[in-house]
Amino acid sequence: MKKIAWSILMAATVVAFTNCNNTKTEDSKEVAEEQNEAKLDTTALEDDSEFAVAAADGGLMEVQLGELAQKNAASADVKKFGEMMMKDHSKASEELKTLAAQKNFTLPAMLSDDKQKKYDDLAQKKGKDFDKAYISFMVDDHKEDISEFEEAAKDAKDPDVKAWAEGKLPTLKHHLEMAEAIDKKNK
Repeated sequence: MKKIAWSILMAATVVAFTNCNNTKTEDSKEVAEEQNEAKLDTTALEDDSEFAVAAADGGLMEVQLGELAQKNAASADVKKFGEMMMKDHSKASEELKTLAAQKNFTLPAMLSDDKQKKYDDLAQKKGKDFDKAYISFMVDDHKEDISEFEEAAKDAKDPDVKAWAEGKLPTLKHHLEMAEAIDKKNK
């Protein structure tokens, strides 16, 4: 019994000491970007790694919001759209992880603070309020994603990164079309 109590006390001390020395939480996206800068600072791949980090962060959010849509949406169309987001963005994320490993890029393991805030905002909504906010966000987010992927497809230095970005554009455009159709239907 004393050993268990002593172990718990030691673990609590370590956690408390660690937390005292850690004055800010680490944003997973920022950590990945910093690690890539350190590794790739002298190469032409730094911009490509920044795109990959942003794409990974966005993909994580799309999957998690798709899961949230399964729970919080009222509309069958929105639930189906969320399911498609989970499936398509999970597949793209796995492909990106493989590509990143080949290129020695570090990708975020968790949502960035910005993406987490958006997730948390949407998680507060249920039913029709969720449907409206989620689909509106998906329209805006996919417009932004398409722009970023088009830029990477045109300007990426690494041919594999360029090809991956170009290959995802048709799916992103399809997602935008579907989100816009649901948005129009729900108005």
